[in-house]
Amino acid sequence: MKTGTSSRVSTYLNFQGNLEEAFTFCKSVFQTEFAGDGMQRFGDIPANADHPPIADHVKNRVLHVELPLLGNHILMATDAPQEMGFTVTPGNNMHISLEPESREDAKRLFDALSQEGTISMPLEDMFWGAYFGSFTDQYGINWMVNCQAPTE
Repeated sequence: MKTGTSSRVSTYLNFQGNLEEAFTFCKSVFQTEFAGDGMQRFGDIPANADHPPIADHVKNRVLHVELPLLGNHILMATDAPQEMGFTVTPGNNMHISLEPESREDAKRLFDALSQEGTISMPLEDMFWGAYFGSFTDQYGINWMVNCQAPTE
């Protein structure tokens, strides 16, 4: 939902189906509005022959939401359905999300930080238009790299 390609760091949270309740609460506390198109749902994902269909009871869960907090910090989140292979436990429910200005910076950061760590999603082009990957570094910190810069 970010406009432009300027760098940004945010916090990304995983929920077990109660994201909408939690973020509605946070919205009232911080007195801000959801960014972009508001809460995007799993049912909004374009159909893809390479992926299984989304179960009806998962379609209304939140795929992505962004909420401005303080000092330009953005809190982002998803409901992480078990039906799609996610297991949310303390420790994997939070990521530092890096949004570098260029694909070159994205690759550099991803390669350096993931060294000796565990890559959960390799850095690649995604359906939402970003160059994205995620991993846990060698110290147990969860990271996401999400670059909106066009291909060079």
